[in-house]
Parts: sequence; C-alpha cells; structure tokens
Amino acid sequence: MQLIEVPAKTGYVWFRQGIWLFRRNPFAFLTVFFAYLFVMTLISRVPVVGPLLPLLFIPGVAVGFMAACRNTIAGKPVWPTILVDGFRSYGSAVARRLLVLGALYVLAMAVIFGISALVDGGTLLNLMLGNTPSGDPETVAASFSPLAVLVAMACYLPVAMLFWFSPILIAWHEVPTAKALFFSLVSCWRNRGAFILYGVLWIAVALAVSFGLTALMQALGVGQEMAFAVLMPASILVTTALYCSFYATYRGCFGVQTPDAPDLPNASGAPGR
Repeated sequence: MQLIEVPAKTGYVWFRQGIWLFRRNPFAFLTVFFAYLFVMTLISRVPVVGPLLPLLFIPGVAVGFMAACRNTIAGKPVWPTILVDGFRSYGSAVARRLLVLGALYVLAMAVIFGISALVDGGTLLNLMLGNTPSGDPETVAASFSPLAVLVAMACYLPVAMLFWFSPILIAWHEVPTAKALFFSLVSCWRNRGAFILYGVLWIAVALAVSFGLTALMQALGVGQEMAFAVLMPASILVTTALYCSFYATYRGCFGVQTPDAPDLPNASGAPGR
C-alpha cells in the first residue's frame, strides 16, 4: 500500500468513475442500498440506544459497500449480504477494530452535535435523534438554526477525513485502528484539492437534481405528494452513485497492487463508456 498525491483535477475523475461504476450494475447497488436503509431503520428502533446503533455499524457497512464495488469491477455477483462483509470475511480481530472505529465515530458525532447544541439549544441534535419538535411546520422551521448546521458541518470535516479511508485500511490492509485514522487523515489532506473538486461536483449534482425537479414539478402544477414521489427516487440514485465513487477515491489515493482490489478502468483519466 502506498499513499498517492494526485492533482486537483483528479476529483473530476473520481466523480465520473463513481457514475461509471454505478451504471455498470445499478440494480445490485440499489438493492444493497435499500437493504442498508431497511436494516438501519430496524436497528434504530431498539429502545434507548437505537439512534446510536446505525453510527456504530457505519464503518463495517462502508467496507461492505466497497466490497460490492470491488466485486462489480471484477465481474462477481453482488448480494445484499455483502453489507456485513467487513464483520465476517476478515477475521474477528478486524471485526473488533471496526466496532471500535464505530464507537469512536459515535463519540465524534456526539461531540459535534454537542457543539451545535451550544448554538441552537439542541434542536439539530433532537432532529438527528428523531425527536421532532411538536407544533406546526412553521414553528419547527422557525426553531431551525442554519448557523448550527454550518457549525456542525465545519466540525464534521476533520471527522470525515479521519474516517474516510480508515474502515477499508483496517479491513483490507490490516492496519491498526489508530494508524488507519492517521493515514486516512493524511491522505485526505494531501489530496485536499481533488477532494474539494470532488465534493463540489457532487453537491452541484445534488442541488441540481433537487431544485431542478422541484421547479419542474411546480411548473407542471404537480401536488406535493407526487413531487416527493419523484424527488425521492432521484435522490436515492444520486446517493447510491455517490457511494460508488468512494471506491474511486480509495483507488486514486492508495496504490494497491493486488487482484483482490481491482482498479477502475482508465484510472489515470476519465473512465470510458
């Protein structure tokens, strides 16, 4: 394994490679994504600790989704059970490390929302925990603080850098937890130009889909329920393609020569059709 520094324009390559990967097997990726949503919804209903459990398992699930990308490129079948690949395929030591990583992620998110609570009195935290404030929608909207969201996003950036690659480094490269967090942070920082462009592109796509479809539905005079029925599937498609692009960032930032982690076609440039 070797850390690679890439130019900023590589962010566009990762963006296109994620779309290419999703188009290669959209049904499989959507099935895995819906399985993820279903399982996380179930475990979030566990009394008391339910809202925290999805965060605990996110690192392990991330490994599963990366394995789905790897199998798709290799021409192997992808089943929803691949979501637990991180916990079952690499030994008990890796499974424990992924759970420790998940616990650290829970702690990090608690700190972030604790900081945001200093700004809005805990409104954002309650929303994330599913405790919707009582009252009409206008009252709820009035209690929502954009500043708290900005503070949470600013605090989340270093957390995202720490956890971006650490699950896959633990599972696929047997890197200890602390070193995996460090290598992930360093790789993201060294390639911050590419990640900024990559993030801007995905944000632009998300906003274009959201506002574009909303404007179109309004122009057609479509009701709110119908507009939601159109916007939700579109958002799921964008989110799933985004998840596919995570594998592209991994392949772009780490030089890995192994048949078990196949590269994306034309990794030095935009993938072909």
